[in-house]
Amino acid sequence: MPVTIDYYMTSISPFTYLGHQTFRAIAHKHGAEVRVKPVNLGRVFENSGALPLAQRPTVRQRYRLVELQRIADYRGMPLHTKPRYWPVDPGLAEHTIIALVEAGHDPLSYMDRVLASVWANEEDIADEAILAAHLRSEGFDADAVLEQARMSETAEIRARNSEEAIAADVVGVPAFVLKGEPFWGQDRLEYLDQALASGRKPFSP
Repeated sequence: MPVTIDYYMTSISPFTYLGHQTFRAIAHKHGAEVRVKPVNLGRVFENSGALPLAQRPTVRQRYRLVELQRIADYRGMPLHTKPRYWPVDPGLAEHTIIALVEAGHDPLSYMDRVLASVWANEEDIADEAILAAHLRSEGFDADAVLEQARMSETAEIRARNSEEAIAADVVGVPAFVLKGEPFWGQDRLEYLDQALASGRKPFSP
């Protein structure tokens, strides 16, 4: 059986954007099954003790901007460090991802578009028309997906994902949980790749 990776993410995270394509390539290389789980990042931060960006010391805010440019250069990806539509409510975008998962679809290519919308293309992912265009580009029935995204049951799944992330010791996003071992951040993807290649037992506290 293929190994399973739980992928905790939010579409407003630049680090999720910068790691997404690399993660897809790693998962594909190892034939891993990916379970995409959008979360409420604020809820995860509450548990891990992390501060929202605006509440962090200015030195950390400045360093984040340098780090983003460094990672984008390393991974060869376009990036606006201060995009036009950010911060933005990611709820609807993440509910569309959940709707695709619940319908049995692979959302990863659509997620490429959503993540790039914010960080490369400066689009508003709270705008239904933007999401609908990306859904149609991936061959999905945009009206049906958006209808499911608006359902209270879909919001409940995102809330459950957030609690599952907390239970899995997820500190922030992106996070990749392999056999109970969390890998936090796009800069841990090479460690995830190595763990998959070696088949080693998971590390734990």
